[in-house]
Amino acid sequence: MDRYALFFDIDGTLVSFKTHEIPASTILALTQAKANGHRVFIATGRPPIIITNLGAIAHLIDGYVTTNGALCLVGSETIACHAIPPASAHFISDDAVANTYGLIVIGERDVAVYDPKGDVDRIFRQELAVKNLHLAKPLEAVLDQRILQITAFFNADYETTLMSRLPSCTSGRWHPEFTDITAKEADKGQGLLTMAAHAGFDPAFTIAFGDGGNDTSMIHTASIGIAMGNAIDALKQSADFITTSVDDNGILNALKHFGII
Repeated sequence: MDRYALFFDIDGTLVSFKTHEIPASTILALTQAKANGHRVFIATGRPPIIITNLGAIAHLIDGYVTTNGALCLVGSETIACHAIPPASAHFISDDAVANTYGLIVIGERDVAVYDPKGDVDRIFRQELAVKNLHLAKPLEAVLDQRILQITAFFNADYETTLMSRLPSCTSGRWHPEFTDITAKEADKGQGLLTMAAHAGFDPAFTIAFGDGGNDTSMIHTASIGIAMGNAIDALKQSADFITTSVDDNGILNALKHFGII
């Protein structure tokens, strides 16, 4: 049997938006995949400080592509770190204050939250059940650090306008109300390749699972790109295979389909 490196988004892929938990069938599937000699990697837009919902599978994970590829980790070792240019980070911050939209700013050490309209609280704390944002530091203090990612709470139309003024950055949207902005060099596809180079596996033996727009590069880069049944239509069109939803045994069904378990 060929051994694969499996890459999984978190929200809407491993973790249900309905229950905020990993379905039992997914835990079973990953346990079996690992026992069969395959590797398990996380590829998420979340920074490490808010990756708090993977306890049931933490012992199975070989590495993390976090903040959409801006920070890649294996254990306590940093494999790659790509920061947003300071001028770009300050430009986004100033624009948010001027136009009163929310930000989550991910620094090298700390996180800041700017939430003038309550959107961060409503979506991240209430809808997504994200923990640890209470540990946020003041915006000015975090902007003095290297900035790995800025989650900006505006619509797709304004995203197009703003990103045209940020040529050194890229944007990955996985929710209609916000997008994740990172350095140009950082996306989940590049994170997959970084992990392959570090761990010494062939990218031809990789499978990636996702549901949102920020998963597109990973779906394209992996040998097999799989969209969840609950994925956005654009990602489904890019995928090699569409499985069932996160709440309908999607991971289990896909891993069975491809003979991983």
